[in-house]
Amino acid sequence: MMTNPFVKIRRELHQIPELGFQEYKTQAYLLNYIQSLPQEKIEIKTWKTGIFVLIKGTNPTKTIGYRADIDGLPITEETGYEFSSIHNGRMHACGHDFHMSIALGVLTNVIHQPVKDNLLFIFQPAEEGPGGALPMLQSEIMREWKPDLVIGLHIAPDYPVGTIATREGLLFANTSELYIDFIGKGGHAAYPHQTNDMIVAACSLVTQLQSIISRNVDPLDSAVITVGKITGGTVQNIIAETARLEGTIRTLSVESMVKVKERIEALVKGVEVGYQCKTLIDYGAMYHQVFNHSGLTREFMEFVSEQDQATLVECREAMTGEDFGYMIKDIPGFMFWLGVDSSYGLHHSKLLPNEDAIEMGINLLTKYIQYKGN
Repeated sequence: MMTNPFVKIRRELHQIPELGFQEYKTQAYLLNYIQSLPQEKIEIKTWKTGIFVLIKGTNPTKTIGYRADIDGLPITEETGYEFSSIHNGRMHACGHDFHMSIALGVLTNVIHQPVKDNLLFIFQPAEEGPGGALPMLQSEIMREWKPDLVIGLHIAPDYPVGTIATREGLLFANTSELYIDFIGKGGHAAYPHQTNDMIVAACSLVTQLQSIISRNVDPLDSAVITVGKITGGTVQNIIAETARLEGTIRTLSVESMVKVKERIEALVKGVEVGYQCKTLIDYGAMYHQVFNHSGLTREFMEFVSEQDQATLVECREAMTGEDFGYMIKDIPGFMFWLGVDSSYGLHHSKLLPNEDAIEMGINLLTKYIQYKGN
């Protein structure tokens, strides 16, 4: 039986996933709830489809920031939920519905039980792309209300409910989108010598790209190049005049990201010569690594280890990308995994996170903010 009101909120938000900078219904829902709370000690400002909420402390010496991302993904949901997405081809498949409901729960608690320091809740759009953290960080509102430290969480399907996993230093990788277009000369399938076949060119490059990881990246470092989509051609008996590769790059170091891109560009130039074609490279959205502040993270880990209802795991770094990395590049802070125990992983159409994690997350973060802010 559903008793926690923030589970209900999660389910309502789950039904209205929207893509980056299109989160109009989501923003309206969040504002409606926030404006229903006592307004005496809070100030609300909107930024594009995002929201800043400042809660004034009783005797502030600093501002503690908490960030929750709000966008969904272009995925057709297959969970079977009664509260499945009503937006065709859109789904909260990365847990941002959880992130928002937990943030609202913590916000509600600290409005009714204010702490000494100021608190800034940041509801950030476009985490999945094209990236909302960096422009939000550069906004006039953030310059005015800039916190002294900032915290974020991400649900973790691989961990059971009650588990908090994090580490000092590198937690999530540097990431970049990758789009490569090939422009050649099409023609009849029976006369290949009169054409420049871009499907052949694109497929040749796909195999060459993997040599970057095996031969150009330090074996003690780590990197990934994944081509997730190939498009080209029109019908089976026409040689393709154009083709397109879409993929992602992940590296554990900034230096490796630079090296990988240099090698991609060199190989693409070789394809231009070898296949007599033109190419265009677009790196799309690029996210800075999530590098947790050592002192703040260690303090948080010690706090979690003392809680009866939480199990602390010191995890390894992951190739996951998160634009929260820009925030903690500029502001001391950290991110942690919140266990939700799902047999399906992030970005899967059947992601089924355990809703018990919502209450656990709210309680833990409320206690930590009260501890940190008093």
